[in-house]
Amino acid sequence: MKKPSAPTIRIDPVDPSPDRRPEPVIRVEGLRKHFRSGGEDVAVFDGFDLSLLAGESLALVGRSGSGKSTLLNILSGLERWSAGSVTLFGDSLPVDSARWSELRRSAIATVFQEANLMPALTLLENVRLRADIAGHADAGAMGWLERLGIGPLAARYPDQVSGGQRQRAALAMAFAMQPRLLLADEPTGSLDGHTAAEVANVLFAFQQAQGCPLVLATHDPALAGRCDHTLRLGA
Repeated sequence: MKKPSAPTIRIDPVDPSPDRRPEPVIRVEGLRKHFRSGGEDVAVFDGFDLSLLAGESLALVGRSGSGKSTLLNILSGLERWSAGSVTLFGDSLPVDSARWSELRRSAIATVFQEANLMPALTLLENVRLRADIAGHADAGAMGWLERLGIGPLAARYPDQVSGGQRQRAALAMAFAMQPRLLLADEPTGSLDGHTAAEVANVLFAFQQAQGCPLVLATHDPALAGRCDHTLRLGA
């Protein structure tokens, strides 16, 4: 398959002195991801670079199976890569580094396509638990549910609300942990058009206020168009 092209992230400033350049929060160099299928070596990524500064957003676009979710999993340390380097917050992280667990606990928020909520906890309890695990007790949990339009459902359990409502609760969990990096896999995919636009407004407002990078996978051109940069995979 063709090697995915790296996004052009920025132009060097007028004064290119190294000590004046901000350090990227994400730096990926020569990333390769291969797997075996039917006795053949299949390349998901065959080497590309990207970097993202604090406060920048990147949309991953491409057909299903092009590697969008795989790249998000790599950036959260949930999936191994074959070659290349991944540097987060200035630290080059080996594939099997124990540091990944700590980063997922306190610094990296990931919103998956399937909302990972604890079924025995209410929506509000899920949000509060995630904030507490990250070291931010409560962190305005109820306020995030309200901003995402599901405040009246705070006392309900995950199986008592719709898939779209669970997805919004998952976003509230991510916001409440006050992450340094926000990853989202089809964050508005299960929402109707009007609700998706409202949730996207909250998502980007949070990202800018928090000053963290946002990497999201989406099939929605409108959502991708709101990001600073776009990386097309599987082209």
